[in-house]
Amino acid sequence: MPFAVYVLGLAVFAQGTSEFMLSGLLSGIADDLHVSIPTAGLLTSAFAVGMVVGAPAMALVGRRQPRRRALLFFLCLFIAAHVVGALTPNYPVLLATRVVGALANAGFWAVALVTAIDLVRPEQRARATSVVVGGVTVACVVGVPAGALLGDRWGWRAAFWAVALVSLPAVLAIARTIPDHAPPAQPAPSADTRRELRALLTRPLLLTLSVMALVQGATFCAFSYFEPVITEVTGLGDGWVPIALALFGVGSFVGVTIAGRIVDRHPTRVIGWGMVASAVGWALFAYTAGTPWAAITLVAIQGMLAFATGTALIARVLRLSQDTSGLSGALATSAFNIGGTLGPWLGGLTINADLGYRAPLATSAALTLLALTVAATTRHRHHEPDPQRVPKPTEHI
Repeated sequence: MPFAVYVLGLAVFAQGTSEFMLSGLLSGIADDLHVSIPTAGLLTSAFAVGMVVGAPAMALVGRRQPRRRALLFFLCLFIAAHVVGALTPNYPVLLATRVVGALANAGFWAVALVTAIDLVRPEQRARATSVVVGGVTVACVVGVPAGALLGDRWGWRAAFWAVALVSLPAVLAIARTIPDHAPPAQPAPSADTRRELRALLTRPLLLTLSVMALVQGATFCAFSYFEPVITEVTGLGDGWVPIALALFGVGSFVGVTIAGRIVDRHPTRVIGWGMVASAVGWALFAYTAGTPWAAITLVAIQGMLAFATGTALIARVLRLSQDTSGLSGALATSAFNIGGTLGPWLGGLTINADLGYRAPLATSAALTLLALTVAATTRHRHHEPDPQRVPKPTEHI
């Protein structure tokens, strides 16, 4: 495997850490910038909005740009956004840096996946993609808890500085290892794009993307407020926040691994039973959040269920859009981040309504039940035979 592929994985690790780390920093940001915790939670939504807008646009633009130049531009813009975020005393400026950082993240993803695949032999493409995508999983297991720990010790700004510093080696390595050549020529790109968009606008695919957005909305609704749940409801100290986030990351890694083993054979069962179990789990978490052992255990279980179900849904998107591989990953990314926008916003509304910090967990259960309803509509209105081969979870984004 070329070293350059691992370099791309390192950059994705830093960006994944940035996307998810705010769940352990909300109280510090709220106190420092004199805003409420729900308002601070909108920083997660701002990043998701940037990803929603940026993913399809950058998928179209990035595939026709010189790769090294594009990767360096997006990564340097990402670093600059975090430096400004670490320095600003102003909440609106911090909010703007989250949007800019997300746009840069989306652009980097659009180019990095194509680059990784092009750097290896055809039989190594799945492995190369897994190295890049693996950066997100490692971010959940290591980066996010580390960010929470830095925030607890030296303040939330330290986590922003850490993301910028971790990204710097990737800048130097990309400059030295990635060939600066344009992606393979695509004939009649505008016509290709129109055909892809027409193929994407099918009812089964749109319903599947809606299910994905709702499932991810449930995940982010709860995940964004884990810190106040653990400290205020469960009654554990601040030191337990990075532990809880690490357990969620470990659960997510287990979920992706399990889904990768069984989604080829039972895609519908993984999605259906995964959502049922997730809905029960979020409701149980809301009910038992005051019991430390139950709360900590359910953090890991819900991470596993969320990522296993999400992986199966992404595989379904790619299967339903076999002729639109150029944009299907971007649409899946957008659906993921629509959920990332919807979830924290709804969770914040319930907190502002004085329903307490358990309310986002109950809202997550409701969103998952709604996703089940939409999935049932998809199943009844579109009978789909089992595929010969469903893309591996490491072949997505």
